[in-house]
Amino acid sequence: MKRQNSKNALIVIVSVILAIMIIAWFIRVVNSSAETMIITDGTISQSETLTGYYVREEKVVNSDKNKNGMQQIVTEGQKVAANESIFRYYSESENDNKAKINEIDQKIQKLVETSDIGLYNSDLRLIDSQMLDSLKNISTYNSIQNIKELKSAMKILENKKAEIVASSTTNDSEISKLISERKTLEKQRDADSTYIKAPTSGILSYRIDGLEEQLKFADINNYNNEYLENLNLDTGKIIPTSSTEGKIVNNFECYVITNASSEEAKKAKVRDKVQITLPTGRTVDARVANIIEEQNGSRTIAIKFSDNIDEVTSYRKVSFDVIWWNSTGYKVKNSGIIEENNLNYVIRNRQGHLKKVLVKIKKQTDTYSIVKNYSASELKELNYDKKALTSLMLNDEVLLNPTEDEIKNAGQ
Repeated sequence: MKRQNSKNALIVIVSVILAIMIIAWFIRVVNSSAETMIITDGTISQSETLTGYYVREEKVVNSDKNKNGMQQIVTEGQKVAANESIFRYYSESENDNKAKINEIDQKIQKLVETSDIGLYNSDLRLIDSQMLDSLKNISTYNSIQNIKELKSAMKILENKKAEIVASSTTNDSEISKLISERKTLEKQRDADSTYIKAPTSGILSYRIDGLEEQLKFADINNYNNEYLENLNLDTGKIIPTSSTEGKIVNNFECYVITNASSEEAKKAKVRDKVQITLPTGRTVDARVANIIEEQNGSRTIAIKFSDNIDEVTSYRKVSFDVIWWNSTGYKVKNSGIIEENNLNYVIRNRQGHLKKVLVKIKKQTDTYSIVKNYSASELKELNYDKKALTSLMLNDEVLLNPTEDEIKNAGQ
């Protein structure tokens, strides 16, 4: 009986000790900072929204034979090769010629519609399918240019249908005669027209604002903020399409010139890598090409980029974002970093056990920092707290806004 009582007493004592330990651990955890974060891989960046001016290498092409109007052969934003025909000027007989071709087209279309060849010809059925697919997408078009391109594509498909039907008939059939007559009129039209060819390769644009000769690559170092502001341009305004001329744009490089006075802008150096956003929202890599120091303390910065230049030919002055830098690594809130003797530490929390960990700040914004561990050689040269750990790891938990007592306890 006494042995049983002793055993029960031992169990009670052990239970009480365990309960005290659990309560002590719980109190320690509760008394530690309630605000913590888990270390993860992350990215921080420093950016700002600015206003800039595009400077492109542009060659305007035209002719004095433009009084009768112009037909685009290559559409806006397409790349062209040197000596490629890009548009043509109408001849004086263009209207009469066009009316005759339209009249012939209507006759051909009626003959195609009444022909039963399409019931058995797979090529005709394929063209009909292509036409239906094109028409299904018309509701998504948001510009007159898109609709013009669709109309041109439909006309090409209609002509293909007519030629297929004609090839299935005799040479003296009515549709064959009409097609032959149409080709004769087209040759006459082409012979009377003035065709304009690209003087060099690049992106074709019909958006002309008169600044093509005023803003040049050769003078990129001279365009200060006063010069650009005196252009009196509206931000985000789309350059109007010309009906008499076009231009070839260098598709390998373009500049956006901006004026800024932020700390990051003042730290920028020529050849620094940055990123910028285009009007479409796309982000592209870029590089600082030139810096002009302004009298008011701001800087006019020319930024050079090479990607997706076709997306900016519609604009001259835009609002855009410049990302001065970005950094990836262990991401920590600034409120979790403490500074002692010009060195930085975080307080690691493992189940209530606090320990100070030395870290090196790579980059910092107003809210977050990217940190990393010092190398062994770097540690030899530092006068750091030898009681502190020197290795922070992924998924470590660190305190935010640690108290003086927590910092003191972590250093023991």
